[in-house]
Order: sequence, then structure tokens, then C-alpha cells
Amino acid sequence: MLDVQLIRSDLDTVATRLATRGITIDVAAIRALEEKRKHVQVRTQELQAKLSVTSTQIGVLKRSGEDTSILMDVAGAVGDEKKKFEAELEGIQAELKEILLGVPNLPHMSVPVGKSSEDNVEVRRGGEPRRFDFPVKDHVDVGAGLGMLDFDAAAKISGARFTLMKGPLARLHRAIAQFMLDIHTGEHGYTEVYVPYLVNADSMRGTGQLPKFEEDLFAVPHADGSKFYLIPTAEVPVTNIVRDEILPAEKLPLKFVCHSPCFRSEAGSYGKDTRGMIRQHQFDKVELVQIVHPEQSFRGLEELTAHAETILRRLELPFRTVTLCTADMGFAAAKTYDIEVWLPGQNAYREISSCSNFEAFQARRMQARFKGEKGKNEFVHTLNGSGLAVGRTLVAILENYQNRDGSITIPEALCPYMGGLAILRPT
Repeated sequence: MLDVQLIRSDLDTVATRLATRGITIDVAAIRALEEKRKHVQVRTQELQAKLSVTSTQIGVLKRSGEDTSILMDVAGAVGDEKKKFEAELEGIQAELKEILLGVPNLPHMSVPVGKSSEDNVEVRRGGEPRRFDFPVKDHVDVGAGLGMLDFDAAAKISGARFTLMKGPLARLHRAIAQFMLDIHTGEHGYTEVYVPYLVNADSMRGTGQLPKFEEDLFAVPHADGSKFYLIPTAEVPVTNIVRDEILPAEKLPLKFVCHSPCFRSEAGSYGKDTRGMIRQHQFDKVELVQIVHPEQSFRGLEELTAHAETILRRLELPFRTVTLCTADMGFAAAKTYDIEVWLPGQNAYREISSCSNFEAFQARRMQARFKGEKGKNEFVHTLNGSGLAVGRTLVAILENYQNRDGSITIPEALCPYMGGLAILRPT
């Protein structure tokens, strides 16, 4: 959520910066609401001052033994009027908060201005795409040839956009996640956490999924009439660890890694990536989350992105990293790097990780703070990124490591996790 003080002091600049994201806010409506708030708040403060003066006068009269009935009536009337204005003020502030909950973060000044993904800026590449001397298959055909990837069975069990893996391929999927966790905990300094896969609305609101993106979520009704939500990413439960907390400054940064399934309804994505494992209702991801001092968040973003890239380098998968332009960033992000892995079956780079700095946007929604040097509570900055999406990593391995005979060479870094198995052969 944006800082309400920034809205009050420089609304026009906020509107201009949001316009670079393709977002238009109703400046006139917000300004009118803010003027109403100021009027009601001033009147509330005046009534409080009058009530204080009247209470003092009543005290003086009581001590001198004089009649206080008239002033008591005045105090009662002032108190009733004050309560009315307080209720009105509370309603105005709630209305303004509701508006702000639907407004995305401001792009950092280093983010390139653009209108679509075509305006994203490549910052680096890692590895070279392999040259094949035989016709390349995509992961669907490779998996079918192995006899270990069964979309028909998954569709029978659940429907479209689900995957069933078996045998050594299922083990490879598990090995990828374990490999990532070991690198991030053993080399990059993250603490592994296991989290609930069902969360409450406050958690979804804290990281920005609610209220704007409810249609993208799977909701699970509870017997008492409330709702749980299946997590769309471990970002939600992991980041919410610090919700409503005041952290000692010396505890920062906090660095967490979490392997979890992710559940997304993919609302609005009909017809997109319907083939294979690219866009699924259920998929696994290893998520990196950092909770940092505001002065360190952009250094943290570079570090976190490099940690995600390390996985691709160890697996010897070609990739490129791009800075997302203003119009292509996620709702809560101030700056985002997307890491795209090369998929020869599609002859294209496709996203495998999105690494973002949210600055104080999520922290303000969660009331996640730290005790500053002068003893003042300040908002932390939050960051996260996939380190990596497990299913898409599997896709990349199937396509980049395929052989003419339909077998798959296991990346060397993963062989220890496969019991020494070096090649997947068709069953």
C-alpha cells in the first residue's frame, strides 16, 4: 500500500508515476475525499479541545462546591457530537484505505518506462543455447516419449492444466527442488521454512493478492463461514511471518527459502500456454524471501537475483535476465528482474523466476516494522523471487538435455540426487 502521507502531500506526482504503469487513478475523487477528511478531523479535534476545557471547568466547580449541571449537559452534547464526527472520520479513512488497497506500487526511478513486455530491457545472459543435430522436441513430446509424463491421466483425475509424473521423472522433479534448497541454505545463507499451504485473507491482503486479484485464487470455504485460500506462491505465508511484528534492527536481514506447491486459477489466461507444464493450476516452486533494512533493499535485490541465476548456472541452462518495464511489473513491485531460461522446443526464452523489491509496499499493508536507530518504528522492505520454479526447471532440462534416441542426460549437478542415475531412458 502506498504511503497515505505521500498521497496527501504529492498526489499529482503519484498519479504521473502510476500513469507510466498504465494505471489511472481518480485524482479528483481522492482529493475530494481528503478534503472531507481534513474538515471532519479538524472538527473532531475542535470538539475534543472544547470537551477538555469543559471537563476542566467542571472539575473547578466541583472543588468549590458549585452546581455543575449546566456544564455537564454541555459536555454530554459535545461528547455526542464528537462521537458522530469520529464515526464519520473512521468511515472516510476506511474508504481511503480501500481505494489505496487497489492501487499498485510506484515504480522505482531506475525502472524503464514502457507499455508492454516488448519494452523490457535485457541486462545480461548466461550460457549459450545448445546446437542440436536432430529435430528438437518440446517437453510434452519428450516426456511422452519417456513414458513418464501423463497429461491425460492428470486431466482424468482433476481436469486441464494439471500434470502427472512417474518413475525417474518424478524423482528428477523432487531432486531439482532438493538441489535448490541445498544451494540456497548451504551457500546463500537462507533459512529453510515449512509453511501452511492454506492462509487467511489477512495474509493474502498483506502481500497484495487481495482484494484486487481474488479471481486468481482458489478459495476454500470453512465451516464457520470464513475462507481459506490456497497459496499462489510461498511468498504469501513466508512474507507474512513478519506481519504485525516489530523487529530489532540487528536481526535484519531475514532470509528465508521455502519449497511449496503453488495453486493458481489462471483467470484471464484462457488459450495461453495450454500445452504442457508452462502454465498450470498446481506447480512447485522454491521461493526466496528477504526482509531487509530500507537502505539495503536494492542491494538485496541484486543479491537475490544472483542467487536465482546461480541455480541455472549450476545446471548449465542458458538464460537471460531482463528488467521489467513499468507496464509489465507485478502489482506490488517497485522493481523486478525476470530470469528467462532458453527452451529450444519453443525456440524462445521463457520466464523461470521473477525477483522483485517491494520496498515498504507490502510492509505497510502488513504493519511489518523494525526499531530504528532513534527508537522509532520504521517499515521494513520486502523482497522475493523464485529460486526457481521447479516445473519450469524440469521443462528446461527435458528440452535442453534431450538426445536423439529420446533419452535425457541428467545435469551433472543433479546426479547425486538421482542415486547416480545419469540418463533417463524411455520405458
